Amino acid sequence: MNKTLTLLLALLIISCAKDDRPTTINIHQNWEFKQQKDTAWHAATVPGNVYSDLLAHGKIPDPFLGSNELNVQWVPTKNWEYQSTFELDSETLKKSHIELTFEGLDTYASVYLNDSLLGKTDNAFRTWKFDIKKVAKATNLVRIEFQKTSIHEDAATEKLDYLLPPGARVFTRKAQFQYGWDWGPIVNTSGIWKPIKITSWNHMKLDDVYFKQEKLTDSLATLTVAYTISSDKDVKEATFEIKSDKVTYRKKSPIKKGTHIYTTKVEINNPKRWWTYNLGEPYLYEFDITLKQGEDLKAQQKAKVGLRTIELITKKDTKGETFYFELNGIPVFMKGANYIPQHSMQDKVTNSHYEKLLNDVVDANMNMLRVWGGGIYENDIFYELCDEKGILVWQDFMFACAMYPGDKAFLENVEQEAIDQVKRLRNYASVGLWCGNNENNEAWHRWGWQTDKTEEQKKEIWTSYLAVFDSILPKTVAKLNPEISYWESSPRLGRGDPQSQFEGDAHDWGVWHDALPFERFEQKVPRFMSEFGFQSFPSYEAIRYFTGEDSIDINHDSYITHQKHPRGFKLIREYMQRDYPVPASGEDYVYMSQLTQAKGMTMGMEAQRRTMPYCMGSLYWQLNDCWPVVSWSSIDFMGNWKALHYKAKKSFEDVLISSIVENDTLKTYIVSDKLQDQKGELKLTFLDFTGKKLHEVTQTITVKANTSELIVQLPITDLKFNHKQVVMKAVLDYAKVSKYSSSDSRFDSSTIPYKATSLFYLVKPKDLELSVNEIDTFITKRSEGFAIQVSSKTLQKDVFLHTKVKGHFEENFFDVLPGETKTILFKTDSDTIDDLALKTLNEMK
Repeated sequence: MNKTLTLLLALLIISCAKDDRPTTINIHQNWEFKQQKDTAWHAATVPGNVYSDLLAHGKIPDPFLGSNELNVQWVPTKNWEYQSTFELDSETLKKSHIELTFEGLDTYASVYLNDSLLGKTDNAFRTWKFDIKKVAKATNLVRIEFQKTSIHEDAATEKLDYLLPPGARVFTRKAQFQYGWDWGPIVNTSGIWKPIKITSWNHMKLDDVYFKQEKLTDSLATLTVAYTISSDKDVKEATFEIKSDKVTYRKKSPIKKGTHIYTTKVEINNPKRWWTYNLGEPYLYEFDITLKQGEDLKAQQKAKVGLRTIELITKKDTKGETFYFELNGIPVFMKGANYIPQHSMQDKVTNSHYEKLLNDVVDANMNMLRVWGGGIYENDIFYELCDEKGILVWQDFMFACAMYPGDKAFLENVEQEAIDQVKRLRNYASVGLWCGNNENNEAWHRWGWQTDKTEEQKKEIWTSYLAVFDSILPKTVAKLNPEISYWESSPRLGRGDPQSQFEGDAHDWGVWHDALPFERFEQKVPRFMSEFGFQSFPSYEAIRYFTGEDSIDINHDSYITHQKHPRGFKLIREYMQRDYPVPASGEDYVYMSQLTQAKGMTMGMEAQRRTMPYCMGSLYWQLNDCWPVVSWSSIDFMGNWKALHYKAKKSFEDVLISSIVENDTLKTYIVSDKLQDQKGELKLTFLDFTGKKLHEVTQTITVKANTSELIVQLPITDLKFNHKQVVMKAVLDYAKVSKYSSSDSRFDSSTIPYKATSLFYLVKPKDLELSVNEIDTFITKRSEGFAIQVSSKTLQKDVFLHTKVKGHFEENFFDVLPGETKTILFKTDSDTIDDLALKTLNEMK
């Protein structure tokens, strides 16, 4: 009888329980837009922007084609309006709270609902929420008026008796690159660039859940889970539950009226750690979170959490000051690039674009990306994928190459922006550093920006700088995301400061801007290189796209807009002449520009890795493009890998054989990112270009963990053969040790045979005495595309395969040794590849 009664009571409780979670509706339909003075409305896409909408209706030419960028500059000089109607059902209207949320409005907007002004916005990086309970109806009209940025920028400029460099953009909190950069167009967008939603709920809502890692050892992880609840009244008791397949924690507590933060502790025994993919598994715990009032379900959500410690270590030493990252207590060399927005019109970037680009990052053996401060705080999908793929993120706040104002309204706006973004991103395991800005400090002290300012003006400008980057931002990070380090400005010192080689991170633009030789990278190695770069032309596909021509013409009129650097073409040619033959045809010149870029950049990467642990990072400028252009990228706008990306993949391998001729001595280093010593055999074989063995050196060695070591030194005078006709093939045979266990700091002892290889030439490419010989190719259809076998009787240097068929060569710009066959996979959905062509450096001699 008692059991039956208990069961009946349980069923009664369950039947009385109700689902009282907030309901969310996206408001992305029925949008229209128009220029403010016009009467005709046109269909709009939300999220989106005015450029995309104008382009969809044929109101502007595609700004990415030809010199059309010049013809669309009228767009940001106008005011624009957007409107939409939406329905709310009776259940929604009965809720005690109805909130309209804009995740991103670009930028100066007045928001109306049913002709009532809800508020005004002035920051594209903030989330804007409006209580619409009193004005919401069954049928609603939402209207947004966007003012051109110049209205506010001109007014702010007039208030100062000096100009803030570089210009008006400093007053507007939006993506700074949209005002134009030396790789990007002026596409100063306006509109609803992020999602809009209506959230309705009754009396109580779970606003935020933060997993703060308090302690992490091999045996125990301790987390403080801080959750924010908004309630209309005091509640005697609510139950917060967090559950995974390993643990379940419930906390019952009274809830106070208003918005308050509550905490509970979570412990995980024998925790699995999150690692970058090259060191271990980027393990993520999945948690189910619920909030109940009695038996009523008030909130339910999921979270993925990676457990790791990450710290920027800056300590004085005999050379200056260290700059390196410790992941789970281990110093890790950071290999990667600077990331910019993938499109000037952000609505064009899909989840598949993020997936592809971040796969390309992993494929090229990178473990860190720097999200550059002139772009955007990226969408959640970017960080979710970095978490899943094991890629660390250096996250800039969105300030770049400028001095910003310091008035009360601006500082309050920046503070709320920082709060919004730090709270949004702090649960991502991949976020490893918050950095205040890009090059602002260096610019103020080294770019001549102080020359026309009085002492009082300079003091005011610098005080404003400190208010943002030495106060607001670090305090926000310390309060909301204390596990992560903050760095004021990248770089710490400019390249004109001799101390920049010995402390802080460095942006070395002596190569390129100062036209210094590539060898500078080998002579001036900093503690952490966070920017260095060199331009090249993009792929043939990208050039055909923006020129509209099938042939490759490097003098086409469209380069007026598609080469943004005033000395760009001159510098590409100047550096090419130093190391390579300069071809006459457009196709060959594009090919040679990519080889030039790849050579210089990999010289830098390998020089930085050879000095490990003195230098502990190599992030080149730049990973990607926001439109088709001649730029510093390694992947062009069409998603094609340039020579740089292929060769960076080699230079970023976890175990690298790197050689250099220095002081008439050939030096060969082994660089290892592995976390355990490895025994192996290193063989250096000198071959002529027909395959004849000229000399060989063999050593049994121990590859030391997580460092670089000089292994072999050979006087050049001992190599008594024609250096212009020889290649050194280096092979390291060793047992590859498995990755770090994600559960603790011990290694699995299992090993597999493994080889690291490299080819090295004793003279510059233009001085090689290469012969032109037939290259044999054999193509076989595979399920994922085509296998292409390439062979030759003589050495073939920098073989470049290309086709108009859309796809990806897994390897390209490679060397083929005489008598050897290389098999290259071309991944494509096409059933045919009948236009395969190739180029080699041999042909350019």
